[in-house]
Amino acid sequence: MGRKNNLEVLNSKPFLRFKKSTTLSNLWIYILSLAKKKEVYAYTLVEQIEKKFGFKPSLLWVYLVLYKLEADGFLQSKEKDKRNYYSLTKKGFSLLKEGKNFLKELYKKL
Repeated sequence: MGRKNNLEVLNSKPFLRFKKSTTLSNLWIYILSLAKKKEVYAYTLVEQIEKKFGFKPSLLWVYLVLYKLEADGFLQSKEKDKRNYYSLTKKGFSLLKEGKNFLKELYKKL
């Protein structure tokens, strides 16, 4: 397949929908993955996600997902220096583990 055809495929509607559904629509797994290693601060998550995973969510989208994850008990926040830092709970660790396992099994089937 030539480069021109490859670019055409990468810009096709099905591929763009697939990319969005595996990144922005499932932002929670990326946030939990980063919070697994250390506490995360919402404002810096956009840059961390872009650097590690190669896509850039909006800050508003990050805040919405953080608040939902905390409300559902997957993250807990702690205020330091007038900033909220988020860390993984046991429930969040389990969710991350199951999400990663699901992706691994799906990948094997493809």
